[in-house]
Amino acid sequence: MAGKKINPILKMVLEFGPIVLFFIGYLKLKDEIFLIGGEEYKGFILVTAAFVPLMMMSTAALWKLTGHLSKMQLATLVLVVLFGGLSVWFNDERFFKMKPTMIYLLFGGLLAVGLMRGESWLKVVMEEVMPMEEAGWMILTRRICGFFLGLAVANEVIWRFFTTDTWVYFKTFGLPVAMFLFFMTQGPLLQKYGLEEDEEVEDPKA
Repeated sequence: MAGKKINPILKMVLEFGPIVLFFIGYLKLKDEIFLIGGEEYKGFILVTAAFVPLMMMSTAALWKLTGHLSKMQLATLVLVVLFGGLSVWFNDERFFKMKPTMIYLLFGGLLAVGLMRGESWLKVVMEEVMPMEEAGWMILTRRICGFFLGLAVANEVIWRFFTTDTWVYFKTFGLPVAMFLFFMTQGPLLQKYGLEEDEEVEDPKA
């Protein structure tokens, strides 16, 4: 069921606002140590603790304004709460750094299962906004599946072998830029296999 239309700028603020605030908070508190309940917490953990409710509130606002949340938005929220909560509870930033890996493995793995069944599960969730021939959906699904799995590997390499600063910049800027560039390069595919609105409706006189 399609959601209600909202101002695109407001939508962008709700979707990316928590990430931007996480980045700003990290830059301000990354070198700080806080003593809470007799235990020391790095600034990264406190920023993560603030990011989780921010993400919950922004997702709730999107649902309230649009009346709809995609499966991807819901899955992302669940993983943010789970891995962010684990990082705060165990005072271990590694859990939160693993979160993008889990998100991309989940989405990439689901698409891979669909492909093994000869189906495009991407089509199920995106067909209404991007009508396309079946062959196009299969090609796009294979590409996005590979892309997501590649992002999962990239995140693992960066958080395990590079500094926290590098990972935060990668998460805040690298991942969104990679997504943007990937979908920009799919233009020829969409042009080749895209369907016009009148092509989807069968002519009753035919």
